[in-house]
Amino acid sequence: MKKLLIILLMCVIGLGAKGQVSQEAFRQWHGDKYSMFIHFGLYSQLGGVWQGKQVKNGYSEQIQAFAPISKKDYEKIAGQFNPTQFNADSIAVLAKKAGMHSIILTSKHHDGFCLFKTATTSFNSYDATPCKRDFVKEISEAARRHGLRFGLYYSLIDWHYPYASPMSPHNADFITEAHHAFSKAQLKELLTNYGKISELWFDMGANTPAQSKELYELVHQYQPDCMVSGRLGNDWYDFCVMADNDYPDKTLHAPWQSAASMFDETWGYRAWQDRGCIENKVREKTRSLINVVSRGGNYLLNIGPKGNGAVVDFEKEVLEQVGDWLSRYGYAVYQTEASPFQEEFTWGEVTRKDNHLYLFLSGKYPADGKITLQMPGYLLQKGDGKMATYLQYGDEVVLTVPASAYKDKQIHVLTLSFDKKIEPFPGKTIRNAILTPRNATPQYSYSCFDYYTNYRSITGYSWNFEQLLLKQLEIIYTSQEAGREIDLILDGKTYSVTLDKGKEIKETAFSGTTWGETYVCGPGSGVFHSAEKLDADLQHAPVSGKTWTKTDKDSDKVSSPILSSYYVMREIDSPRSQHILAEIGAGNGMEVYLNGKLIAKHLNPYRTKFRTEKVILPLKKGKNQVILRSYNRFEDEAAYLLRPAEEQKAYRQDFILPDAVNGKEHSLTIKPHNPSSPHTDAELFNLRIRLRRIAM
Repeated sequence: MKKLLIILLMCVIGLGAKGQVSQEAFRQWHGDKYSMFIHFGLYSQLGGVWQGKQVKNGYSEQIQAFAPISKKDYEKIAGQFNPTQFNADSIAVLAKKAGMHSIILTSKHHDGFCLFKTATTSFNSYDATPCKRDFVKEISEAARRHGLRFGLYYSLIDWHYPYASPMSPHNADFITEAHHAFSKAQLKELLTNYGKISELWFDMGANTPAQSKELYELVHQYQPDCMVSGRLGNDWYDFCVMADNDYPDKTLHAPWQSAASMFDETWGYRAWQDRGCIENKVREKTRSLINVVSRGGNYLLNIGPKGNGAVVDFEKEVLEQVGDWLSRYGYAVYQTEASPFQEEFTWGEVTRKDNHLYLFLSGKYPADGKITLQMPGYLLQKGDGKMATYLQYGDEVVLTVPASAYKDKQIHVLTLSFDKKIEPFPGKTIRNAILTPRNATPQYSYSCFDYYTNYRSITGYSWNFEQLLLKQLEIIYTSQEAGREIDLILDGKTYSVTLDKGKEIKETAFSGTTWGETYVCGPGSGVFHSAEKLDADLQHAPVSGKTWTKTDKDSDKVSSPILSSYYVMREIDSPRSQHILAEIGAGNGMEVYLNGKLIAKHLNPYRTKFRTEKVILPLKKGKNQVILRSYNRFEDEAAYLLRPAEEQKAYRQDFILPDAVNGKEHSLTIKPHNPSSPHTDAELFNLRIRLRRIAM
């Protein structure tokens, strides 16, 4: 089994007693790669139009909120809902022809209208409409008839339920206990009345950790092999989900999925949508599928049938053409793993399976017509077809590709076969005696409270390094990490270490180290996820329409709207390169940027209004800029703290290996021991490890 697949499986079952998904169910889900999403409901009948006017704000499936439409008027639409052209078998046939392996249907969207017969509310497609149909039943049965798996979308917010939180513009409302009980009753119906469910795709709302846990366990109680999506919140999930129409730029060490609509502007049917050119859309979605699978993810592509139930011709044609491409190149997509390479390529993307590499010519044609791959330890046995020539020079494999390979309408795939199974290549080799987060390869997952806080977390750090006769690791940590237990995985062998036996060492700042004035900017609205670089100075504020304000307070508390951030900036003048300890304080989440680069980021424990911590700042000689972002998701106030720590000290703890490790090249991974979730940030950004050949 491939190393990355083992890691992904560990993430699925890493919730301990919480996770019940079998390895076989995960392998099947992970290998499917490509599925159909269906947004269908009362909103489909409106098609993005209310009272003769196009509703251009927001997604069309949320037209009730954006038009807006009163609850009473919206209920009347159900009396006219009769989608006579909705044919579950035709949709299943389309999914299969498109090369998809499962169908995910919106059982209930935010409007609260259920596409299934339920005892919990009469606001459903059987009791409230003239058609008297259970669409969940129809699609579930059709999917199985045609050899497809079946999953469900379920909205955690409900604008129709009278005891739910009121409708809001952000859709991330708290879930009342009455609403939570209502959801459990509906989910039990869905999980027990419609056969095997492959995945349950939760959406929006702001569950408490206890509510997320209860729903997660409820799903696995009735459907042990059902994969649960990350939007359930609070890191209770089996696979993480990107933001709408978003794609990660790096491989994740957790199961993940990108959900995409045919058009970024809407998921539900929009009668007046500018659909553009079919050929361009086919290429766009094919390229998106390639980008997702080359990074180890699954792709969920949406259709929005019309109010009469018919699939939009444009969307049908796009799916069929992508399916035509998959009929030729599906072997390079299904049951594959992410690219084994750490680097990105401008010429295209890569997947792997067993001893095969699949090269997708989806990027830019290389100027010299050559694609060069570093394949140390592998012997090229075969390159397929007449489209390219293949030569190996030592560790280097060189392909010469004609320009015509990039000029066809279809994206071509080249196959390289080697003498053995291909494993991920290690990251850069460190030839420095000190390992730090800055020279590590991070292990990424996604962590969140809810949709707006979903961000790429770092669950551990890995290094590849050279050291002869390695015998001792010297672990340097701060009071922030003291008492924690971590795992050191050295050349595949795991050692658990408690950071409690360190000798105190001084990290006193060199004479001449000075902290400048404090500047504050905010509030700025937005999600917690952000770029790894921040380009800001006194003339360029990080919040649009705001400026920096000088303050004499390095710590303060201010009123703040939810879903907003305050930024705090200070300059540090250092006479030489050095490490100093800063004291940081923030609300629901924090980020620290040093000289424009992100060096620390995490969510604080749920509903923590203010938390202080220590962060090591690796300063360069001269002027340095440190910026703190204090993120407020839930509270009515925000707080910040940014100053030098009163005590500039760290701890040094020696870990002596039972036996000297032979060889020159080694791999090391550090991560928390038995974390509560395999997705929550490790918060090990202060750790440094010094390598020793003999015990000192």
